[in-house]
Amino acid sequence: MSHATISGGFRKIQRHDGIFKERVHDAYKAKGKLPEPTVCPQCGAVFHGGRWQWLQAPANAHSETCPACHRIHDHYPAGFLAMKGAFYESHRAEVMHLVRNHEKHERAEHPLKRIIDVEEKDGATLVTTTDIHLARGIGEALHHAYQGELEFHYNPEQNLLRVNWMH
Repeated sequence: MSHATISGGFRKIQRHDGIFKERVHDAYKAKGKLPEPTVCPQCGAVFHGGRWQWLQAPANAHSETCPACHRIHDHYPAGFLAMKGAFYESHRAEVMHLVRNHEKHERAEHPLKRIIDVEEKDGATLVTTTDIHLARGIGEALHHAYQGELEFHYNPEQNLLRVNWMH
């Protein structure tokens, strides 16, 4: 990947030690370490041991909205999964069952991996997720189960993943 062309308003940053790495800005990631335990008032997930988990919240828990509920409230997905094609049309219920089961399995272990919305548009179904890894995982599960064409488009500047599955 070449960085020779620079858009207006940007300047080239040079480091001679070769260790410069850009940081991904994620407005939904906590700015600092949350006090433990912290409970999300919307979903009940508990931040404990450095991560969000499905636990019983202690009575003295700090209250703060988790990143997944924050994304859902703002309707600002991190992952987009588009599904279309003749096979998809004729097996829509079965495919959607796989999508929901994959999300249910992931959400059980990782409270921040959730589906935000499922939208039918122009003969395709668009599933939006709170996490890029969930969108990728569902796409890979679809490809593993039904084959078809699978494409990933990742935008590191926005921490955004678009997955297209067509069959």
